Amino acid sequence: MKSKDDKHKDFEALRREFEKSPTMFVTGFDRLTVQQDLDLRRTVRQAGGRYRVIKNNIAAKASEGLPAEPLFANLRGMTSLACTDSDPVTLAKALTNYAKSNPAFTFKAGFVEGRAVEIGNIRELATLPSREELLAKVLFLIQSPAQRLVTAISGVGRNLAVVVDQGVQENKFQE
Repeated sequence: MKSKDDKHKDFEALRREFEKSPTMFVTGFDRLTVQQDLDLRRTVRQAGGRYRVIKNNIAAKASEGLPAEPLFANLRGMTSLACTDSDPVTLAKALTNYAKSNPAFTFKAGFVEGRAVEIGNIRELATLPSREELLAKVLFLIQSPAQRLVTAISGVGRNLAVVVDQGVQENKFQE
């Protein structure tokens, strides 16, 4: 059994987690096996997130006065928290894919970029391209006009070289 000091440290750590994490997914995990739980933790870690099991009443107290407070107000059953400081889309995709293969894992609430979202929005978030994919598309759009310009400019020189070569072969350039 934990001492009062250990419980207070856990409470403070949870409160700091709520304060610093812009993206959190509150989930339920009834009847997960140990292996499924290990797979879930690995999945969250690979997506750049953190995962922990939380007590409902401690989470409600730790979130008091914070923007995430509505998420933890009326929780029931086994509850866990997956959060990230980086790309929320990556974590949402990982959790949604995991939930498809493990029906015992469910979403209870979500908090993305500092605001509460509905469960359906979490699934929509999971269908978005990742941050890296979006950056790659923007970079492609920025580079595309420059590539076309270089192609057009090099085409003029290439065409001139072809015309000169044909003229030399047909002896059109005589002195």
